Amino acid sequence: MLLTLMERLGRLMAILGGLVLTALVLLTCISVLGRGLNTLAHSAFLTSMSEGASRALLATGVGPVAGDFELVEAGVAFAIFAFLPICQLHGGHATVDIFAAKYPRWLNRLLVTLWEVALSAVILLITWRLFVGMEDKLRYGETTFLLQFPVWWAYGASFVAALAASVVAIYCAVARVIEFFTGRSYMPYSEGALH
Repeated sequence: MLLTLMERLGRLMAILGGLVLTALVLLTCISVLGRGLNTLAHSAFLTSMSEGASRALLATGVGPVAGDFELVEAGVAFAIFAFLPICQLHGGHATVDIFAAKYPRWLNRLLVTLWEVALSAVILLITWRLFVGMEDKLRYGETTFLLQFPVWWAYGASFVAALAASVVAIYCAVARVIEFFTGRSYMPYSEGALH
């Protein structure tokens, strides 16, 4: 029951992160296309071929999307934290297990448990610091340079995603500790990239 709830939370956050990344890809493509067309309209090549076409293209206002990098920066931060819950739940983090095959099973289980607890502690620490950063940005009213949107919005979105990652991380750490001591399985099999 609890695993199903964690799975749903992780999938919901991953879907939201995917939607944000898709929007950022589209935004970047539109911005690059606009920048390219603007460069073409200002080029000696187009001006020498047809000054009217160059002026007409420039009259459309074609150019890069203003503040695109600010939106990408904020969106990617959210997406990273949005993908953490599902990655944590399925053990999708990359691992390097050079000697693990030679260790006894109990030692491998202990290492997985310790790693899960340590990683969960790090996620909790990051979530806490995101909250502190969000409070600071809100208190000082800091805004982005071009779009002038409050910086705390990006911190807030990332904090919400990190909070979901923290909930899943706590579940994973507790489940791994219980698994270690009882031998019962409460977590899906790890799907990490082994190197």
